[in-house]
Amino acid sequence: MTIDVADFQTEVLDLSREMPVLVDFWAEWCGPCRTLGPILEKIADENEGSWALAKVDTERFPDISVQYGVRSIPNVKLFIDGKVADEFTGALPERAVRQWIEKAIPAKPAHNPELEQAELHLAQGDIDAAERLLGSVIAADPANTKARVLLAQIFLADDPAKAAELVAAIEPGSEYDDMVFAIRTIADLLRKDPNALPDAPVKDAYVAALGQLDAGDFDAALLSFIDVIRRDRYYDDDNSRKGCIAIFKLLGEEHEISLAHRKDFNRSLY
Repeated sequence: MTIDVADFQTEVLDLSREMPVLVDFWAEWCGPCRTLGPILEKIADENEGSWALAKVDTERFPDISVQYGVRSIPNVKLFIDGKVADEFTGALPERAVRQWIEKAIPAKPAHNPELEQAELHLAQGDIDAAERLLGSVIAADPANTKARVLLAQIFLADDPAKAAELVAAIEPGSEYDDMVFAIRTIADLLRKDPNALPDAPVKDAYVAALGQLDAGDFDAALLSFIDVIRRDRYYDDDNSRKGCIAIFKLLGEEHEISLAHRKDFNRSLY
């Protein structure tokens, strides 16, 4: 929803008590405003119902601009519960705007119960039920990062291409950066063709590591990857190091397997 503001109290302050309102302070003469405006409107259309975009012409409403400290434009302020919660100034590129919005605007709660239930199913080992729930969440909300990451974790072992596809559009800067890196890295490793790898003394150990990773034996995979790092650090574009880091991120740094191999991994790099 995009609003050309005529009544700031009603269309911004009052509305912000019902949903977040992003206010674009702009003017017709401002070139950067004409660049940023369509980006904000495009993203607002994609997020219909979760937050509103209000456009305030600073030429028509100079008093409001002064009241909220607008010194240069474009200036974008996020209003929640009648108050400014966050802001930025200048014509950021679309990717940066999306990252800022993702961090600044609280996630829609609409699918939280389904996500919580899906996580419960995962904890109980009911993968099929979790997959169905996550699929329905993504169908209703394709940009739901958490649902995509959880579903990608399910697909990672049996369909790494599908796992990589699920997280392909997730931009850096989300709270799931570590897990997205892990999924992408492991998916790439699982799709490697051993016959296409360069010949080297460490090739057999590296191929063994890939097989152990494919089997979900992270303990053995870490041992093999670390062996490759010690003998030929940069074999296959340093992917043994990347594979270790991805496993640590996938399992979590406090997981017993991560703790068992972290020191040896660190030592192997030097």
